[in-house]
Amino acid sequence: MPKVLCILTDNFEDLEAIGPIAILRRAKIDVDVATLYKNSATGKYLNHLTDLKDLSKINYKDYDLLFLPGGPQWAVLENDPLVKEVIKYYHDNNKFIAAICAMPTVLGKMGYLKDKNYTCFKSMNEDFGGIFHDTYCIKDDKLITGMSAAAAIDFAFLILETLTDKTYAQKIKDSIYYKN
Repeated sequence: MPKVLCILTDNFEDLEAIGPIAILRRAKIDVDVATLYKNSATGKYLNHLTDLKDLSKINYKDYDLLFLPGGPQWAVLENDPLVKEVIKYYHDNNKFIAAICAMPTVLGKMGYLKDKNYTCFKSMNEDFGGIFHDTYCIKDDKLITGMSAAAAIDFAFLILETLTDKTYAQKIKDSIYYKN
């Protein structure tokens, strides 16, 4: 099965992180959650995740997809040199990047939304040189973007379908009675 690397720090958007992680793990996808400063992170709504990996001590190149949840953490992640190095590696090596809410704007500021179809938290959208879509989630080649916390489940299933296939994703949808 594919491997996913999720990067979090304090003030992540709880639903955007925990929802997709739970769905991907339900589907038997290997998801490692790494953080910047310690082995835990607390979300905006006080969900505390522990036993996280230290981003500086893992080989981030070993994963198939980089998953970047949004929330107020975006401002910290956007300015962290290691996070920018990881994002650049995934972009430059044509590996999957999945970003939701505020995090696609970080990709946009790095120039990675140019000529891409994308979505993000509407009020944070700027002219990133791509085409903004007012939709929950969208995939353009190796880029998967989501709009907001409300899009977390659809976003997670788009990631799952991308890493596996429609039939397997539908099996997981059926297991939670997801109707869409």
